[in-house]
Amino acid sequence: KELRLPVSGDIGCYTFGASAPLGAMDTAIGMGASIGMVHAFNKVRPETVANAVAAIGDSTFFHSGMTGLVDLVYNKGIGTVLILDNSTTGMTGHQPHPATGKTICGDIAPAVSIEAVCNAAGVSDVAVVDPLNMAELKAALKRALSSGAPSVIIARRPCALLKGVTHYPPVKVNTEKCMGCKACMQIGCPAVSMKDGHAVIDASLCVGCGLCEQKCRVGALEGGNKE
Repeated sequence: KELRLPVSGDIGCYTFGASAPLGAMDTAIGMGASIGMVHAFNKVRPETVANAVAAIGDSTFFHSGMTGLVDLVYNKGIGTVLILDNSTTGMTGHQPHPATGKTICGDIAPAVSIEAVCNAAGVSDVAVVDPLNMAELKAALKRALSSGAPSVIIARRPCALLKGVTHYPPVKVNTEKCMGCKACMQIGCPAVSMKDGHAVIDASLCVGCGLCEQKCRVGALEGGNKE
């Protein structure tokens, strides 16, 4: 949203990104449609190639996104695909998928590499970034969009609701610094609210990801992810 990019979305927990306050998804038609949509958009309006992005989850990519990526490359398309890899099928119950290394019954299975699949489809420009590092992700997007070739960015960070995922210490608010600008609320986190003119963090909901800290311009939010 900060880069003002049109986003061709898909079906998953990230589809909530279409709603306020994020408002960062422009289409959500059906599972696997995001890549085909951005490919068609760039074919019809080639002047927009350096802007449009397709967003798709790891589970949906294996379900019906791979074919769209193959078609994009085969038909000499140019587009940037953002694969949101949270290591599970988050929207419908945290089922395993081909990249998790387990079957639906919990048995050990070969873990299919998303990077290898993208390379095999003919995409040589594949980058892996940590979505909790907003500056790194934005830089990767700018670079990929200007490459003039099919590109994939894998934003990889396990879902905070997965068993065994370690959370960071909850973020705390320095009320003396907080100006009540509400910049921290732009990420749509349920742990962040406003009270008496300054931000409030619900420690029972905060996983310490540090995204709100990166949005704060005055350093009023402290703690959380320091990686």
